[in-house]
Amino acid sequence: MVSTNSAARPQNSPRPEKRVSFAALQHRDFRWFFFATMLAMMADNIEHVISYWLLFQKFESTVLAGFAVISHWLPFLLLSVYFGALADRHDCRKLIQIAQVMYMAVSAAWAILFFTDTIEVWHACVLLVIHGVAGVFWTPAEILLIHDIVGSDDLPSAVRLNATSRQLGILFGPAVGGGLMLWLGAPSGLWVNALIYLPFTIWLAVVPYTGHTREGASARRALRWWDAVGVLQEVWQNRPIITMILLGGAASFFVGNAFHANMPEFAHDLGTEKADIAYSALLAANAAGSVAGGFLLDGKEWLPPTVKSAILCAILWCVIMTGFAFSTSYVLSLALLFFGGALNLAFYSIAQTIVQLLAPVELRGRLIGLFSMSAFGLRAFSGVTVGVVGGLIGIHWSLAVSSMVLLAVSVALFAFAAQRRMD
Repeated sequence: MVSTNSAARPQNSPRPEKRVSFAALQHRDFRWFFFATMLAMMADNIEHVISYWLLFQKFESTVLAGFAVISHWLPFLLLSVYFGALADRHDCRKLIQIAQVMYMAVSAAWAILFFTDTIEVWHACVLLVIHGVAGVFWTPAEILLIHDIVGSDDLPSAVRLNATSRQLGILFGPAVGGGLMLWLGAPSGLWVNALIYLPFTIWLAVVPYTGHTREGASARRALRWWDAVGVLQEVWQNRPIITMILLGGAASFFVGNAFHANMPEFAHDLGTEKADIAYSALLAANAAGSVAGGFLLDGKEWLPPTVKSAILCAILWCVIMTGFAFSTSYVLSLALLFFGGALNLAFYSIAQTIVQLLAPVELRGRLIGLFSMSAFGLRAFSGVTVGVVGGLIGIHWSLAVSSMVLLAVSVALFAFAAQRRMD
């Protein structure tokens, strides 16, 4: 089998040869990783479902919902490249375990504050920030770990399936979170949730992969907070990488996932007044679409990992999200969120695959950090473009306007990519 991580590849997206469907699942350890990641992401979203709902009920603040998005993603903007450099140099298992412990501590803290009814806005702000920092520890180390488990040949499959496992967790999270609220109450549900992180944490203690067993850790370059500039300069001539970083950043800046934090308000406007299955289904629909899209992409290989594919999926996603913003039908909203989830997973996973396959080995962690900074860190500003602005002009209009601006940017990137091919 020909390696897809070739330096001789033309200035275009990587075009791997035809592969076996679900190739990454042929690796036993990746199958365990897939399941453990799904559980951890499910716990992450159970916490979101319970905490976001109770915060909305107590404070009824769109601005606080916007801050939830900002505080969750701003650490990615500030710390991704630095923690990517840490992942380049250190045992990725330990970095992920640190993140898991932070997640468990935050879930337990929510439980105590809600049980004692002593929650204040500043408590919420602190816990949301800690949660965001945990995500930065997790992301670059996790991506290097899957590369170490499956190798370069099966990496495109691993990236898609890793994204799918996360979306499975997001899919089950609202249902399980809503059930825990109804059956046990929010505080007890959050205590149970803290325990769901344990399988991934324990699995990491017994597997041999460090993120570097195939190719070794990178040279010990100085760790600097401003490394993003240097990394960008080193890959500036690689147009596919630059284009995908710009696409991921634009999608995150203008839309991101800010509508998740504001889903209680969308649910309210669609006639859902309680934390019941109707509210949970809105959150689950987006994840269900991502899961379906992930399995179809990996099983059927309908979309090659090319720049053109990524941008076309992003354009269609913008149209879908604009439709959701103005929808007054609950059923239509569910359908739009479903198809939007599939398109979102498609263009983000393709973009990450392109960056990871074309990244020089010595820069892989930093480049993954740079992509994470763009594709995840800039979501902090979607808390402004969708959440905070939504407090001024209405959440429906803020999401629609943000989606249309992103549509214009995506069309410009498509024209730029087409021009490069003509040149």
